[in-house]
Amino acid sequence: MEEPTYDPGRPMATTTIIYQHKLANCPGRTIVGMLVKCPPNGATPPHRHGGASVSAYVIQGSVMCKMNDEPMRLVQQDGSWYEAPGCHHRISANASESEPAVFVVSFVLETELLEREGPGVLVQIDEEYREVVAGKRKG
Repeated sequence: MEEPTYDPGRPMATTTIIYQHKLANCPGRTIVGMLVKCPPNGATPPHRHGGASVSAYVIQGSVMCKMNDEPMRLVQQDGSWYEAPGCHHRISANASESEPAVFVVSFVLETELLEREGPGVLVQIDEEYREVVAGKRKG
């Protein structure tokens, strides 16, 4: 499968925070769960998750993922991936042009950072795509 470049014309995924808990066995850390629904042919611009450790599990469909300079891979239903703190998620796209993809993402991050910055700290879109994303969210 050929690696796609991000196309701002593709539909964006929608995200919903589904849980948030301070971790009793990891003082100063919080786990946040996010449900991501990616429409057919949908994609998310290249991004990072700051200092968070991130894991994701595909509930439905297939997702194309590329982290840093690693080869792109196809993560199918019941598959998962991990992103270390600071990882550059270069490709995040629904592999299907006709079926949705749905996955759950878990973020483990500093509680103080989350409380200070809010949920926007979970995903930092690459600068060259921030205006495009802001326009899509308004419209």
